[in-house]
Amino acid sequence: MSEHVSSAEITFAHAPSEGTGRIWKIFWVLSFITVVELLLGFGLAKHWFGEPEKSHSLILAVKGVICILSLAKAFYIVSVFMHLGDEIRNMIMTIVVPLCLFIWFIGAFLWDGNSWKNLRNTNAGSRPAKTEQHQQPAVDKDAKK
Repeated sequence: MSEHVSSAEITFAHAPSEGTGRIWKIFWVLSFITVVELLLGFGLAKHWFGEPEKSHSLILAVKGVICILSLAKAFYIVSVFMHLGDEIRNMIMTIVVPLCLFIWFIGAFLWDGNSWKNLRNTNAGSRPAKTEQHQQPAVDKDAKK
């Protein structure tokens, strides 16, 4: 006499569909961010070809703002159009945490590669610098005759 116990399927309700209103709202947000990025980029290019040595910090600040705006666009695209914003927190973390680690790895490798490049271009590398003592003196053939 065995009882058959069935378990209920676990489901999570998604937000009710809002029609195309949400998509149009995100479209306009993404369009605005893109226009701001383009204006900053064109302004940066105009300033870059002017006198970049006078405004190095301004150029870095504009590049940082463009990176932040690009990340905001990526967030909206992934959240709305790829439907990650409607998922449960654990699913979101399963995707976001490895992505953050991957970005960190890229930054760390670039930092280390730049450090290695700079080390090789100085006398702090593992190869000894050539000095006058290690070079052979030039032999004058006319002096021997």
